[in-house]
Amino acid sequence: MRISTGTLFDAGVTSIGRQTEQLLKLQQQISANRRILVPSDDPIASARALEVTQTDAINTQYGANSQTAGGRLALTENVLGQVVGLLQSAREATIQAGDGSLTQADRRSVAANIRALREELLSLANSSDGEGAFLFSGYQTDVKPFTVTPAGMEYNGDDGERLLQISANRQISVTASGAEAFMRVREGNGTFVVANDPANTGSLTYTPGSVSDPTALTRDEYRIEFTVTPDPAGDIITYDVRNVTQGTDVALAQPYTKGASIEVDGMKLELDGNPADADAVTLTPSAHRDVFETLDRLADAMEVGLIDEKGRADYTNALTDALTNIDQGIDHLTSVQAVFGTRMREAENAEGASESLGIQHKAVLSQLQDLDYAKAVSDLIRAQTNLQAAQQTFVRTSSLTIFDYI
Repeated sequence: MRISTGTLFDAGVTSIGRQTEQLLKLQQQISANRRILVPSDDPIASARALEVTQTDAINTQYGANSQTAGGRLALTENVLGQVVGLLQSAREATIQAGDGSLTQADRRSVAANIRALREELLSLANSSDGEGAFLFSGYQTDVKPFTVTPAGMEYNGDDGERLLQISANRQISVTASGAEAFMRVREGNGTFVVANDPANTGSLTYTPGSVSDPTALTRDEYRIEFTVTPDPAGDIITYDVRNVTQGTDVALAQPYTKGASIEVDGMKLELDGNPADADAVTLTPSAHRDVFETLDRLADAMEVGLIDEKGRADYTNALTDALTNIDQGIDHLTSVQAVFGTRMREAENAEGASESLGIQHKAVLSQLQDLDYAKAVSDLIRAQTNLQAAQQTFVRTSSLTIFDYI
């Protein structure tokens, strides 16, 4: 068999080219610290790496969302904490205002403090996140939630919630409804409200009342009306209890004793003072009263002079109403704050889980893509040796000619 000179050259060039290609590939792998440079290097591992990379990118976004949610929730929770602290200050001022030794000037000073707290409360309710997005306007974060109108405080937001996806199966709300937080506070003791009839002329005072038998509650409106019969030995005072909603009498001509408890269909309260004839006390189911109105009414009551016994009784009742409603506001806002605290911890946990999952993804990608550096260096040295051998073999083979033997 004859081997031509052209065949020798072609075989030598092919061998050198193959060895050079292998050497260059190893150099690129070492430079990039990657075993897979193009999908054809390992199609199965490349497909798996692409899948893991996409999953990791989504997980990274979940982590960013969790961080964003946590920051906004922490800010909202902090503001709500300040609001609760403000209401506690208002409560202390209300207790101070009940001191019988205070002068009218003293009470007006306390009223000024209450009005300042109310302005601070409005400022907190209109808080933003520093980027112009309001915390308590629901979905409409670009709308200032509260404005003062002649009719009282007006809420301009909505009850919508902005949601952030913090994991594949969990969305979390990062906004609050100002109506829910500040406007929907239950009046009175949370079940019913005790109040004097505006036409009263006597000096009746009352307690907020409590529920003595939840099973007996009707959610109806009641009226306790007093009858005063003059008597030389002392006025005889009795009262009738009427279910206004049903139009029925519950009790008639019951003797009135100052400070004694009165129970009406699962509701219990204590009345004190001296009622006038036809004076009345009403019991109505609790509705909603916003915290701004509670402070406004309190300040108004403090600014009225205590001229007579009726005025002092009205003032006492106003303080009772204020303390009751402030306590309801504190409880309500503390509950709202707790919700945001829970969400904040959930966002922090989701962020931590995202970080842990990201580490796992990086480990899988490393197994699929990263280079065994020691093996690659060894292969590089071997490839260099093979290339040198191929080159030297080609030189010697290509120099063999018949003319060397002539």
